[in-house]
Amino acid sequence: MVVHTSGKRKTAKARATVKEGSGTIRFNSKPLDVLEESMKRMIEEPLRIAGEGVYSDLQIQVDTEGGGKNGQAEAARMAVARALVEQTDDEELENEFLEYDRNMLVEDSRRTETRKPSQSSKGARHKQQKSYR
Repeated sequence: MVVHTSGKRKTAKARATVKEGSGTIRFNSKPLDVLEESMKRMIEEPLRIAGEGVYSDLQIQVDTEGGGKNGQAEAARMAVARALVEQTDDEELENEFLEYDRNMLVEDSRRTETRKPSQSSKGARHKQQKSYR
């Protein structure tokens, strides 16, 4: 059985494909070993919670686009967690993920606020400095 799931964080998008296999995990066609330690830990988080018995016979491929490194890692984490829940069809595992960190399964709806006209170019609510003298 092949499972396709997706996850989003800020402007980063991740698609995870899970199928029967040898227990390998690849991120953008590379093994996890070549990634930065912080990204690797974030992507492996749902796997540690689920336990090795759940993913040892699965092959997981995650492809990301957009955003930065941290956003991509969080999007990949969400995609992997959703894929494991869908693959195992286990409500207990879903509750474990939600209890540990709700953002593993539920998307964070916060987005960058757009800049307003006739204000400074520094941000959405930043006003230009006013001189009184």
